[in-house]
Amino acid sequence: MTPKVHVPIAAVCLALLTLAAHARQPVNTDRSSFTVTLLGTGTPTLRADRFGPSTLVEAGGLRLLVDCGRAATLRLAQLGIPLGTVQDVFLTHLHSDHVNGLSDLWLTGWLPGGGGRSVAFKVRGPAGTKDMMRYLGLAHAADIKMRIADQALPQRGVDVEATDIAEGIIYDQAGVRVTAFEVDHGEAIKPAFGFRIDYQGRSVVISGDTRPSDNLLRHAKGVDVLVHEVMAARAEYLSASPAIQTIMAHHTSPEQAGRIFADVKPRLAVFTHVGLSGDARVPPPTTQDLITRTRTLYAGPLEVGEDLMRINVVDAAVRRATERE
Repeated sequence: MTPKVHVPIAAVCLALLTLAAHARQPVNTDRSSFTVTLLGTGTPTLRADRFGPSTLVEAGGLRLLVDCGRAATLRLAQLGIPLGTVQDVFLTHLHSDHVNGLSDLWLTGWLPGGGGRSVAFKVRGPAGTKDMMRYLGLAHAADIKMRIADQALPQRGVDVEATDIAEGIIYDQAGVRVTAFEVDHGEAIKPAFGFRIDYQGRSVVISGDTRPSDNLLRHAKGVDVLVHEVMAARAEYLSASPAIQTIMAHHTSPEQAGRIFADVKPRLAVFTHVGLSGDARVPPPTTQDLITRTRTLYAGPLEVGEDLMRINVVDAAVRRATERE
């Protein structure tokens, strides 16, 4: 026999009121702004302070999402952004930490309390994206069928338009242009992409997971904001861990990132997908270690990204989640 669970009525009412308030939030209509918000700056490692990789781009009155990692939806809720207003997702690659928030964004954004999406959910990513979304549809078919029958939710709002992309311009709406370019995340992880987003003469590049890549340098040259991954470990930890050596070989060290930033010369460089490896014997590097090691080759503006950090691309200014608007 299944035990009954008693939930306080007040808690239920508060939750419903919160969802309703979020649902009333309008789509971003400030067409002069161009902002990037780091929803998640972590890796597959479980950390409450660094959720899974995900970056929100707001420009031209649109909301675009690059990757949708663990709990990206919770960060959107913290910002008061209804999930249903995020209708276009761009995937750098199909590692689980970059895609495991998709079901939540897709299905919860369809619900009345999640924004009530009434248009198709669009996902663009490397080869395999269409198959992944088709199988997610099969996995959630019973849920979708029940909600349409029980709640009369619109079929169109749960439809998925998935596209396997190649290099080049993959999105061009309301003056916002997204260009995909291949990066080097290792021989077995192909293709993997970075994205450049241009709007009103300003630009941001999101590297995705990559080791140093000449193609990234070409696409990022002169960009306003470069959001780049980083991974670091102390030498003694690396020497004792072949597995970490293999992982590190697929990513960018602080020194390598410094060389990239010095070449690209962005108005602002920002670290994301911050992987700091260590254990009880050899502690992981600190964020100050990242900065110090990067500074051996790069002296320009630099930030170690944090979840909910907001970047104004127009003036390359940063606001942390702890700072008031």
